[in-house]
Amino acid sequence: MNIKIRLSLQFTLIVTGILLFFSVLVYYFSYSRQHAKFRQNILDGAKNYATLFINVAEVDSVLLNKIQESAILWEREELAITDTAYNILYSNNIEYLSDSLTLVKNAYRNSHYFVVADKEGVFYRHIFENRTYYIFSLAYDKTRSAYLEELRKILFWSILFSITLSVLLSYLFARRAIRPISLIIRSVKEINSLRLGNRLDEGDRKDEIDQLSVTFNQMLSDLEIAFRNQEDFVSNASHELRTPLSVMISETDYFLSRERTREEYTDHIAALINDLKKINTLLNSLLELAQVSKDKNIGFSPVRIDEIVFDAMHQVKNKYHYHKIIPRIQYPENEKDLVINGNEGLLTIAFKNLIDNACKFSNDIVIVEFGFDGEKINVAVADSGIGIPEAELGNIYKPFTRGSNVKYIGGFGIGLTMVSRIMQLHKAAITVASRENEGTRINLQFSRSIP
Repeated sequence: MNIKIRLSLQFTLIVTGILLFFSVLVYYFSYSRQHAKFRQNILDGAKNYATLFINVAEVDSVLLNKIQESAILWEREELAITDTAYNILYSNNIEYLSDSLTLVKNAYRNSHYFVVADKEGVFYRHIFENRTYYIFSLAYDKTRSAYLEELRKILFWSILFSITLSVLLSYLFARRAIRPISLIIRSVKEINSLRLGNRLDEGDRKDEIDQLSVTFNQMLSDLEIAFRNQEDFVSNASHELRTPLSVMISETDYFLSRERTREEYTDHIAALINDLKKINTLLNSLLELAQVSKDKNIGFSPVRIDEIVFDAMHQVKNKYHYHKIIPRIQYPENEKDLVINGNEGLLTIAFKNLIDNACKFSNDIVIVEFGFDGEKINVAVADSGIGIPEAELGNIYKPFTRGSNVKYIGGFGIGLTMVSRIMQLHKAAITVASRENEGTRINLQFSRSIP
C-alpha cells in the first residue's frame, strides 16, 4: 500500500469517526429534547384534565370526554382519574390503564413518568378540598417517532455522502501533499557519481519537505567534495609521481646495464635517495592537501595565534639557518585579544608554508607582522625576493601551479593552495600583493574569539 492510499484511508477514518461522533450527539440531544417536551406536554395535559374534571363543578364526564376528544394531541391516548383506592372516577380509551396492577405500580410521588409497552405515561397526584385524586395519562408519541426516523435517514445519507466525498478529497489532497516527495524521488534517481553537481529544489526552505531537500543537498555537497578530493588526489599523485618514478626506473636500468665502480654506485644511490626524499615530500604535501580538503567539520578551539606563528617560524628556521625571520608584534594590553577560534594543526601548516615560501624565494630578511583592527587580527608575511609576475597572480591558488620565474627553485606548487583552503575553513581573508623582483606580501585577517 503506497503512502497516498494510506494517508487517504487514515484521513477517511478520522472524518468518519468525527461524523459518527457528532451524529450520535445530534441524535441524542434531539431525542432528549423531544422526549422531555413530550413528557412535559403530557403532564400539563394531565393537570388540565384534573382541574376541569375535579375543580370545575360544571364539567362532568360527558363534557370532559367531548373536550378531550376535540383537543386530543397524542396517538392512542389513555386517561384515567381515580381516587386513592384506585376506583376509576373517569376514563377514556383505556387499554393498559384498565389493569389495576399498572395503576398501583406507577402511583407514587406527586408526579412520576412511566412506560408501558410502546407508550409513555405520567402519574399525577391532584389534591382538591382535602381530597386526593390520582390521574394517569398514557400515549404514544407518534410525532417524535416520525421525527427521529426522518433524522436517522438524514444523518445516514449525510454520513454516507460525506465519507464518499472525504475519500475523493483525501486522495486528491494526499496526492498533492506527496507530490513534492515524488519530485524528490525523481530528482534523486537522476543523481549518481557522475552527476553529484545536481541539486534538489529547496523551495522557500520553510516546510519539512523543503528542509529535507536542504539536508539532502548538504549531504550531496559533502559527497561531492569527498569525490572531488579523491579524484584530485589520484590525479595529482599520478601526474606528479609518474614522471619522476619513470625517470628513476629508467636511470637505474641503464645504470645496471653494465658493471660500475664503487664510487658510481654510491653516487647513484645518493641521487636515488635525494629523489626519493623529494617524492616523500610531495606525498606528504598531497596528503596534507587531501586532509585539509576532505572535511568542513574540523574541530576548532580557542588558540593563541602568536604561539602558532612562533612555532611555525621555529620549524622553518631549523630548515633555513642562514635566513633572518623577524617578528614584528605589538602586543595588546589583554593577551586574550590574540585568541582566535581555530585548528592549531592546520594553522601551523598554513603559516609554515607561508614562511617557507618567503625564505625559499628570497635571500633577504623575512618579516612576520601582527596588527589589530577592532575585532580583527592581521598577520602579514613579507619578503623582498623574486616576487610573482602580475599576469600570474590569478593562478597562485591552483594546485601544482608555479610561477614562470621559479623554474630553478625546488617546490611543487601546493603550498598556497593549502593556505587558501585552510583560510577558507577559518573564514579568514587572504590577500596577496607582489611585484616581480621586489618581493611578496601575504596578508591574513582573522576574527578574534570573543568570550
